[in-house]
Amino acid sequence: MGLLRGVARTAVIAGTATAVSNRVSRRQAGRWAEQEQADAYQQQQQQAAYAAQQQAYAAPPPPPPAAAPAAGDPMAAKIEQLKSLADLKAQGVLTDAEFEQQKNAILAG
Repeated sequence: MGLLRGVARTAVIAGTATAVSNRVSRRQAGRWAEQEQADAYQQQQQQAAYAAQQQAYAAPPPPPPAAAPAAGDPMAAKIEQLKSLADLKAQGVLTDAEFEQQKNAILAG
């Protein structure tokens, strides 16, 4: 009877130890998985920020300014002046009356 009791006690202890060990292993594996997910998310965020930064640096340069009209072409010079005047009016720098006055002066000159 004593031998059977000893074997039974050993089996209970071994079973309990195995159950505890398995539970600890599963819990640790879960923690590692959460950490890996967090690391992967952080890495994705860093890669996205890097890609956006690279894209900003790789943006094409602005187009060159329009070529100035030839000095010998007075009509082209007037057209450029009128375009500049229209831009000033669109920006709110000139009133309608000022715009008309300057336009008439350009066309008369």
